[in-house]
Amino acid sequence: MSNVPAATRALQVLRFLARQPEPVPVDRIARTLGLPRSTTYHLLAAMVDEGFVVHLPEERRYGVGVAAFEVGSGYVRQEPLQRIARRPLASLVDEVGQSAHLAVQHGREVLYVLEERAPGRPPLVTDVGVRLPAHLTASGRAILAALPAAQVRALYPDRAAFVDRHGTGPRSLTALRSLLSETRQRGHASESGEVTPGFESVAAAVRDHNGHPVAAIAVTFPGEADVDLAPTVRAVRRTADLVSARLGGPQPS
Repeated sequence: MSNVPAATRALQVLRFLARQPEPVPVDRIARTLGLPRSTTYHLLAAMVDEGFVVHLPEERRYGVGVAAFEVGSGYVRQEPLQRIARRPLASLVDEVGQSAHLAVQHGREVLYVLEERAPGRPPLVTDVGVRLPAHLTASGRAILAALPAAQVRALYPDRAAFVDRHGTGPRSLTALRSLLSETRQRGHASESGEVTPGFESVAAAVRDHNGHPVAAIAVTFPGEADVDLAPTVRAVRRTADLVSARLGGPQPS
């Protein structure tokens, strides 16, 4: 058991380095993580030996190593998020009788990585591999509403960042902030005809162990369909909470 704290600290160091825009000096690592300088050196030396950290002696800085990249590549290859979400998404479709999908953020867009189409329902624009403007989609709004305000501001610095599809949706940061505030108050995101005229969507964010929104689950249905919205929203939120739990994310109180 004596090695467990060391392993935990090593992972904390690796996570910290992965979040930095460039390699950093050891003093900053130790200070930020509250570690003794000698302990930080020992951890870094072991991680350098294993390839997870690279040492730049001329700059006296440390950065992420190739082995860490290999771990990240393995995550992409195995598609764990899609595997975790596939069965809950299928159950959601069975429950609400409408098509559902899983999307992840990619800059100012969302990328659809999983879709479960309800029997007899028409194909949607949100097919696997499709990218759409995050601020126009329910999935994107669910993710954006869970991000820090500074990150949203960085994504949408000016009006040029707001892509238009059908003449609807927010076209300024002020309008987007208002919409995201309403989304947080409701506990779910929605859109009506902003992606595809005649179709509506509701969505909820999926969070990881840090509480960060890593994806969103949404249900899309024709606007004229006789959909009981309240139970549909509850089902979407419950599914998002289930996938979040499987990722170690926070649970609703």
